[in-house]
Amino acid sequence: MSNGLGVTEGGKDILEKGQYKLGSGRVIHWQQPGFSAGKGFYGQHDGPAIWPVDQPILDLHGHYCGMVQITRRDPLGWGYRVTVFFFTPLLNIFTKQQWEGTENLTAQTGGMVVATNHISWFDPLVTSHVLWDNDRPPRFLAKESVFRVPIVGAIITSAQQIRVYRETSNATDAVRDGIAAVKRGECVVVYPEGTITREPNMWPMTGKTGAARVALAAGCPLIPMAQWGAQEVMRPYRKEFRILPRKTMKILVGPPIDLSDLQDRALDADTLHLATDRLMDALTGLLAQIRQETPPEERYVFDRQEHS
Repeated sequence: MSNGLGVTEGGKDILEKGQYKLGSGRVIHWQQPGFSAGKGFYGQHDGPAIWPVDQPILDLHGHYCGMVQITRRDPLGWGYRVTVFFFTPLLNIFTKQQWEGTENLTAQTGGMVVATNHISWFDPLVTSHVLWDNDRPPRFLAKESVFRVPIVGAIITSAQQIRVYRETSNATDAVRDGIAAVKRGECVVVYPEGTITREPNMWPMTGKTGAARVALAAGCPLIPMAQWGAQEVMRPYRKEFRILPRKTMKILVGPPIDLSDLQDRALDADTLHLATDRLMDALTGLLAQIRQETPPEERYVFDRQEHS
């Protein structure tokens, strides 16, 4: 599609105050008059403006039409850059990685929902590590209270993580924002249990329906990703670190959950619970493969009031 200023595919580009701002979607990056190169780019371009530069404008046939100043925008934000720069070397030094099934991540070219089991406060770093390494920057659904933590809140706000307002009138905002992110081609990460597992042997509990709702509403793949090892670095609900000796972070990514028979159904409670049960069954099965153990026949039901 051409808008007279350049060549994009699905972008929402605007001319504002003499600057051509690239929108989201697949964007043609101009090089020299007569040449252009397409490159997929994840995320919306609403971060800080960077690299204002004069570039040639090409029409759909690659013909030179003039020059325009392009302001590119950083889709990740400084919070992502800082986090990846700081934590990736530390994770490589202090943990060992045993990742399997990552082809199920790289096979997806558009937006997706990744759902993983929750066993430790260390989980987000482990999850992020495998997604960063496979070129899928994660957008986590995170409790709103985390955004108010000094320094941490500023970082995750810059990194455009998604706020979850539990049990408030704003609770549906996270689902809405998650759907929007997936439709932009991003990777949204959900811990469907909603909290660190309370199951005595750390098997997945019953799941909440948010991950299934986002995937079905957006029409995107729902990828199960089981993980084991983070609990050895930080025990559940404890803040102390046990870095040495090096712990192995085991990840097993499964194929997308088959939701094809649910796509045309109303997103009512029955549909969402059916999709969520499939997800939790898949996560439990993947974790059983990692642990080489048999999971319990009945899934643990967490009562938040009992633990409040």
